[in-house]
Amino acid sequence: MLILLYSAALTLVIAGMALRAAVSRGWRQNYREGLEERLGRVRPELAAVAAGKRVIWLHAVSVGEVLAASWLVKELREALGEGWEIAVSTTTHTGQALAQERFGAERVFYMPIDFGFSMRAYLKALRPEAVVLIESEVWPRMMHECRKRGIPMVVVNARVSDRSFQRSVKMRWLWSRVLRSATLWLAQSEEDARRLVEMGAPAQAVKVGGNLKYDVRATKESRIAKLIQEAAAGRPIVVAGSTVHGDPRNEDSYVMGAWQGRLHKELKAMLVLAPRHPGRFAEVYAKAAEFSAVKATEMAARETNDGLAAVRNENKPVEIVVLDTIGDLAAVYSVADVAFVGGSLIPKGGHNPLEPAQFGVPVIIGPSFENFRGIVEKMQQASAISILDAKANAAEKDGAHLNGEEEFLPALQNALESEFYRLLTDKQAATTMGEHGRSVFEEQQGATKRAVDAIAGMVKR
Repeated sequence: MLILLYSAALTLVIAGMALRAAVSRGWRQNYREGLEERLGRVRPELAAVAAGKRVIWLHAVSVGEVLAASWLVKELREALGEGWEIAVSTTTHTGQALAQERFGAERVFYMPIDFGFSMRAYLKALRPEAVVLIESEVWPRMMHECRKRGIPMVVVNARVSDRSFQRSVKMRWLWSRVLRSATLWLAQSEEDARRLVEMGAPAQAVKVGGNLKYDVRATKESRIAKLIQEAAAGRPIVVAGSTVHGDPRNEDSYVMGAWQGRLHKELKAMLVLAPRHPGRFAEVYAKAAEFSAVKATEMAARETNDGLAAVRNENKPVEIVVLDTIGDLAAVYSVADVAFVGGSLIPKGGHNPLEPAQFGVPVIIGPSFENFRGIVEKMQQASAISILDAKANAAEKDGAHLNGEEEFLPALQNALESEFYRLLTDKQAATTMGEHGRSVFEEQQGATKRAVDAIAGMVKR
């Protein structure tokens, strides 16, 4: 009965999305691609890849999960050996593009909508030995169909945000039925494991596996990163990664405000802006155009055998680069002198500070980091991260009393400018923070091996 009610509610949600898509050009573009796959059509090339093989179905929602899955897929293939195939589904367009690049287009597909008919179509075509979900995705109908067929489900890198936990505990009677459907939960931290059990997951099915993102070692070899470093021509590089939309202003606006004073005029620092969502690339570039700005894709397209003369005008060097590519941010962090990790100035829960930390780059974040609380706390204990506290900084500076977002966010911008300047001018402090961050990254590795051992042990019985 609960599954039927869930399916009915999902139908209403999909109908609402379809109506919005009908009147919104952006939504039409975003959801038209892969619609047949989302409704249960299995592409012939995917069916051919799975034919005669023992299959693991791995679901990675978007870019972040695909990056986390990259090393897991590689290690899992080696552990399972011949006769196995790993099929990868994603939800977003950007995740799909990166997954096809990483794993091969023939074995990558869009996650079907969580209806019985669409899920059954893929379960019938793939006949998976196990289904692996990454992070916090829970699909009640999929879990129901897998349980009926005796297909084990493993949730790796599982985390529970503050907001999700508060909502789920209030509806434990419902969520416990869903969470019991998974065979194994590999939580990122002890706190995530405790929350899963409190939400209703069986204690014996919950283990601490660690964070897969500790194991993601981004290569420094990136054409885009090299072009950015050459365009900087020895000037300091400030990278603002995964910046997000806010109201009334976006994080990019505050970062640019923090940069355009002493960093720009005195230190001649280059700013790299990497918006979280591709739909904002053009918007951010338009804001940056008042300076000497260039898109990363333009830099790559205009590169010549004579070097970067076409990109770097010697009379007016590039001041801002808008990173409008997918999958290059981690490598671009490697050429940074200091990095700001977005989703944290405004209350979005933050993004992964380990991406720049792995290269020994000093990291700054805002006060919102709920989605990566465990990581941030470890880095904070090791003096490996700078967390902006606009209220405290402002009060210490001039006794200001801040009320509301209108005063708080400009104060955060000032705090960000001060911290950028400090880390660019105090080389010893920057180096020490960066090395501490690299140490945290290296000490916490091993989650991939634990996940591989658990999955391989389960399907090889």
